[in-house]
Amino acid sequence: MITRRDAALHLDIPLEMAHRHGIPARLSEAELADLDENPPAWLQQSRANRTGKKPVWVQLTCDVCGFSEAARPKKWWPEFTYLSCDYHTPAQLPEPAKDMRRREYDGIGSRFVGVVDEPRGSD
Repeated sequence: MITRRDAALHLDIPLEMAHRHGIPARLSEAELADLDENPPAWLQQSRANRTGKKPVWVQLTCDVCGFSEAARPKKWWPEFTYLSCDYHTPAQLPEPAKDMRRREYDGIGSRFVGVVDEPRGSD
């Protein structure tokens, strides 16, 4: 059995859309394959509207321990240099280059801190 969240990942749609259009909490692999191969009108429209500019799902992976999860990207997320679980210390990541400074962004996915190394003096 596949969860609604995994079905949304496979179909590349938001979880909210899967719920709104009646995808059950659990479905079989055959049901998911049928939905993917014979999409209803709402799924066809969703696929037609995709511009490819912003992904529906991204894979977040900790650069320290390798823990990984799929998450919906937020508009405010910058391009991260590193991602780490929120319980790792900054010392567990490589040091920024001498002419770079480091910014940290909490609240990425369920437990990540996003790290951006940027040139000093850029604000």
